[in-house]
Amino acid sequence: MKPNIFDLATKELSQDAFLTWLLSYADPANAAYDSKLNQCAQQLVNELISTHVNNFDGIITTVRAGRQWNNVDVWVEVNNTYFIIIEDKTTTGQHSNQLTRYKEIATDWCLQNNYTSPVCVYIKTGNESLHSLRHVKEAGFSIYNRKHLVKLLNSHPEITNDIFTDFKQRLLRLEAENNQFLTKVLGDWGGVDWQGFFQYIEREMSIVAWNYVNNPAGGFWCAVLNWDYWNDLYPVYVQLEEGKLCFKISTDPEEPVEMPPNVSRGQIRNELHAMLMQKAKDNDVKNIRKPDRFGSGNYMTVAIVDKHNWLGSKDSIINPAEVINTLTLYRSFLKKAIQ
Repeated sequence: MKPNIFDLATKELSQDAFLTWLLSYADPANAAYDSKLNQCAQQLVNELISTHVNNFDGIITTVRAGRQWNNVDVWVEVNNTYFIIIEDKTTTGQHSNQLTRYKEIATDWCLQNNYTSPVCVYIKTGNESLHSLRHVKEAGFSIYNRKHLVKLLNSHPEITNDIFTDFKQRLLRLEAENNQFLTKVLGDWGGVDWQGFFQYIEREMSIVAWNYVNNPAGGFWCAVLNWDYWNDLYPVYVQLEEGKLCFKISTDPEEPVEMPPNVSRGQIRNELHAMLMQKAKDNDVKNIRKPDRFGSGNYMTVAIVDKHNWLGSKDSIINPAEVINTLTLYRSFLKKAIQ
């Protein structure tokens, strides 16, 4: 494989630099250096502004771009009228209310400098759940993801600049890897495959969220399919822990859950387990079994379905439609069982 600088420079700062470099080419004066990059960069500026401004005429007269302004990753001034702030992410997500703070700072700057309201954009080249991205939108940021970037860069095949093509090729490879779960045997799945799979199911059946759980055992990718209440008190849900499908209950005070007096977590767990097993038997819902061991923490698994019974055997390739039907069945079973 041809050496690619972005396979070595994988940090967000490297991506910040690429975006700032490309956006700088949108200034008409820089067309003299590379008219093709100028056209691509102007298209990118247009697309970013259009996420917030419906009547932008697309005419670009001046562009200034830079990095690290008040902790904002990338900033762009366009036509002395529009101020774009970009929160740029690879694999991490937003944190510490940062997007709200950045928008407030940018809004104050725009008022002081007679600019329109800031154009706030969240650029994400890694994967992130729709649940997480909803919080981004609520903070006033539009989302420009890897698919948007791939489409933009692919629309300019005439560009031969090495920096540009290296970045594009890396994005294309990331996008291809994200979809390999459809053709890879289940025993070879890794983190990227679970991310691609969880993105697929959240589009097909609308789940609560998916994310990575870091724990002393090494961590795992998980997806929560529903969030319902048993006895109007305890959250119960189906959670995919990579290959294991778990029926779980929360007794976490932060949910919040108030434990009844003189009742232990173990008693609650055992009661739900017994009820689910009986309901599964009564309704001929197959392959639900007792966990190998019961826990007694805030979040407890009360029953499981083994990987080969809902996803497939390790030497098989996923049947997406069949898996969605199976997941829908188990989720519906839980909802009806706790009514």
